[in-house]
Amino acid sequence: MSHRRAYRAALTAALVAAGALTLSACTGGGTSGGGGQTNFVTNTGGISTVAKADRKPIGEIAGETLEGKPLDVADLKGKIVVLNVWGSWCPPCRAEAPALAKAATDTKADGVEFVGINTRDLNKSPALAFEEDYKVPYPSLYDPKGKLIATGFPTGTLMPNAIPSTVVLDRDGKVAARVLKAISEKEIRSMIDPLIAEK
Repeated sequence: MSHRRAYRAALTAALVAAGALTLSACTGGGTSGGGGQTNFVTNTGGISTVAKADRKPIGEIAGETLEGKPLDVADLKGKIVVLNVWGSWCPPCRAEAPALAKAATDTKADGVEFVGINTRDLNKSPALAFEEDYKVPYPSLYDPKGKLIATGFPTGTLMPNAIPSTVVLDRDGKVAARVLKAISEKEIRSMIDPLIAEK
């Protein structure tokens, strides 16, 4: 009986987190992040950054891609990782897709990996069509109910609490920057380039 109660509590927590994400879906952006002492700095473009000494690691972000292949973001440690939360139903996600695809291609040689997190697409077909239409060159984890988003970013980190959101991890797998809106190529490079230069 206690196992069933624990399962229900976990399910309720996941649904509450998914509901909070739903409320902020396809928003114009924001500057708030997780709780606690965050030491975030937000510039006028809505990009929040964290000083190297204050960065925190993400939780587990692993699962199956839209193509049905396993993917664990932890396996990308040592590379700069750009996580983009998107849905095929989201107009701002469509607006930013070409910029993300170009940045992913242009920065691959610099040790940058892009990973999408597809959410709220209850059927994979529209998401796969989105990837094909925009020639997305990187994989996307399939997270229709927002579970990875809700559990992968601990309190005190810059959480991707809007759709679209983009979070950049440094080479140690720690959250270094985040934006809660559709992003331009110039903006994504402003988040990535300082990390490429870090030693």
